[in-house]
Amino acid sequence: MKILLLGHKGMLGCDLAAQFRYRHEVIGMDKEEIDITRASECRGAIDEVRPELVINAAAFTNVDGCETAREECFAVNAEAVKNIATACRDRSIPMVHYSTDYVFDGNAARPYLEDDPCNPINTYGASKLTGEHYLRRLMDNYLLIRTAWLYGANGRNFVQAILERARATGKLSVVDDQIGSPTCSRDLAAATELLVDKNARGIFHVTNRGSCTWFDFARKILQEAHLENVELLPIKTGDLARAAKRPAYSVLSGQKFVATTGKTMQPWQLAFSDYYRYITSRTCCADVCR
Repeated sequence: MKILLLGHKGMLGCDLAAQFRYRHEVIGMDKEEIDITRASECRGAIDEVRPELVINAAAFTNVDGCETAREECFAVNAEAVKNIATACRDRSIPMVHYSTDYVFDGNAARPYLEDDPCNPINTYGASKLTGEHYLRRLMDNYLLIRTAWLYGANGRNFVQAILERARATGKLSVVDDQIGSPTCSRDLAAATELLVDKNARGIFHVTNRGSCTWFDFARKILQEAHLENVELLPIKTGDLARAAKRPAYSVLSGQKFVATTGKTMQPWQLAFSDYYRYITSRTCCADVCR
């Protein structure tokens, strides 16, 4: 199958390209090749590539930055989705798109299901929900994957920030009153291929299994990196001067994914251990090759 992958240089996009290239022809485009906020460029790219599937992994993901760059945020996370979805619909091409746990307000007492009411509390979540609305209104032949707390080897993320600060300062303060599911982008890419193989349509929640606080996740990161001597202090969300509000609870239920694919996502702890071994081995190989 020929696949057009938008945002192929991003954190998730890199892992999607690596995952799908084993069995498919993947044509990657990023902001250097296409401006997805322009409908004409979306139509032109699809007409040029003539794909059998379009995967949109492009997004404006700076949650705090979205509060001050609202216009750009909605252009990339909402209007661009409308442009891509329209071009795909007009050419009868299925589309895969990604959204976020931040479309929910965090007031739930159990993991969110795909059809639970959405109520974002920050601009990033609102922009992603608007993109969802465009996709669902314009297309029937879509796969919408909501994920959460994503990290990977090819972009800025929580893991990288924790390791950098720990090594630089020896002391960290991390919130312990937000609960979610850390998710490795490599696992999300593999799960995406499973859903594509099943010809899945509609909304799916896909995260690594289990949940924790950001404080718990930071502790796991330090343990894996053998940085247990770093002082780790729990703080509350209110202690941080962050531009965007965060949901206190944003765990997503994976029941529908399991029922559709027959597979379960690995627990977040094992996923991170696998990830850390991967990035460590990759760094060692790079050192040897210099």
